[in-house]
Amino acid sequence: MTKQIRVGTAPDSWGVWFPNDPKQVPWERFLDEVQAAGYHWIELGPFGYLPTDPNQLADVLAEHDLKLSAGTVFTGFHKGDDQWKRAWDQALDVAGLVSKLGVEHLVVIPDLWRSDATAEVLESRVLDNDQWKKLAAGHDKLGKALLEEYGIHQQFHSHADSHIGTYAEVERFLQETSKEYTNLCLDTGHFAYYLGDNVRLMNAYPERIGYLHLKQVHPDILAEALKNDMPFVDAVARGVMTEPGFEGVPEFAPIIEKAAQINPEMFAIVEQDMYGCDVDFPAPIADRTLKHIMSCTHAARVR
Repeated sequence: MTKQIRVGTAPDSWGVWFPNDPKQVPWERFLDEVQAAGYHWIELGPFGYLPTDPNQLADVLAEHDLKLSAGTVFTGFHKGDDQWKRAWDQALDVAGLVSKLGVEHLVVIPDLWRSDATAEVLESRVLDNDQWKKLAAGHDKLGKALLEEYGIHQQFHSHADSHIGTYAEVERFLQETSKEYTNLCLDTGHFAYYLGDNVRLMNAYPERIGYLHLKQVHPDILAEALKNDMPFVDAVARGVMTEPGFEGVPEFAPIIEKAAQINPEMFAIVEQDMYGCDVDFPAPIADRTLKHIMSCTHAARVR
């Protein structure tokens, strides 16, 4: 029998980046459209977008035949010890909520050196050795605390316009952190954004791949973004994270099939960055994307 991983989606695929933004789709409509597209797993998205009362959240998810796969927090451990409180305060909110619904994963996204809201350059693009040590130690501390306090596994997410984006940077991050406490949410689009080979990384570090975000980049728009040093927020507006199944890379099937070999219980969450899109735009794409995934490989399941 073919091993199969669990496929879901996320508020990000409906253009949701913030807890409250009048341009974003209302959460009730988001849940309706996720259910209509045929998904059964979702991420929490930005804390405060979906209901934060665990009983209410459990009820509305059950009404839509949905379950949570993970929550998300943001960190900046390279900046110093004062970042611990910021990270743990988020974890108390997010892990405190999702753990009550049986969630076992927390996606952790590092601060960007260039703002994803304003495109302002905030700091150097690269870390020095001291900052690398602070970054690694902070994530291992966070991963240990999450596991001990909530039974939740930290899944680190490399990101465009962050300090951890290229193959070499991700590899160094893995080498400087503990596999017991810090593993990867491998975002196929963000890793491909800096020309990283997803399958190569999965083959090299199978034990460190704990979670997937499925997304594709449009090669032509990416080339323009890299050549012109385009801020990530502007590249997103141009459509760099493109609808899967057409011009985009990487191909999903080899990644999903490799993930199923690593761990058949792994989650693969569709996460197409579309912040700022019209509210009527995402639902048809979500429907087509799930159909594409299910047609390109037998190693995916939605339940």
